[in-house]
Amino acid sequence: MLVLVGWQWASSTGVISAAILPPPSKVADTAGALWSTGELQSHLLVSLRRIVLGFTIGAAIGLALGFAVGLSRIAEGLVDRTLQMVRALPHLALVPLLIAAFGIGEMPKILLVTLGVIFPVYLNTVAGIRTVDPKLVQLGQSYGLGRGERIRQIIVPGAMPMILTGLRYALGVAWLTLVIAETIATSEGIGFLAQNGRDLLRNDRIVLAILLYAVAGLLADQLIRFVEARVLRWNPNYQKDIR
Repeated sequence: MLVLVGWQWASSTGVISAAILPPPSKVADTAGALWSTGELQSHLLVSLRRIVLGFTIGAAIGLALGFAVGLSRIAEGLVDRTLQMVRALPHLALVPLLIAAFGIGEMPKILLVTLGVIFPVYLNTVAGIRTVDPKLVQLGQSYGLGRGERIRQIIVPGAMPMILTGLRYALGVAWLTLVIAETIATSEGIGFLAQNGRDLLRNDRIVLAILLYAVAGLLADQLIRFVEARVLRWNPNYQKDIR
């Protein structure tokens, strides 16, 4: 609240040029005008759809590869080195190639988000599986648990804190990637709102887009934290009285 008050005061009194950084009241008026026409809701839904699709696909691939490599040395030999080579490539540098391959539609944007999500999920899943105490796995085996039961009852719960950390980090990367992805010749989405503001010299629209990205990222992080608190209720490190 103090930040908003200081921002409003600085922009209104000329300490900061209102042409460069419009006051919050101006940004709020712009948001209200766009909301009344339905334009703001449309942009939000488009960006949300891109995030949901890209994150879901990327997380599914990252989890599948992470479990395969974490549970199998053979899979590690076949997959891990190739993934590490691909991970070293800045996926945002692939934008021209994706446009050449898939045009300027939705596919390049969703693929960029997907690529941004895969590797955090993959790396944290592998690390989580390998940090499970092998004595617990051996104990489960001595009690007659089959491989599938050991994975379900011992390995997955033990790796879950790292997996959820990977998902939480990947969701933040997804929103950062979307900022770049939505600059690819688009006519809808929060990124288009910022581009449109730049073209029209409307800094209030640019600031609004930045705030929307920030709020969306915060809400997404809180969602993962909520899931984390429910899934890891058994873990004393995630109980409310300790956190």
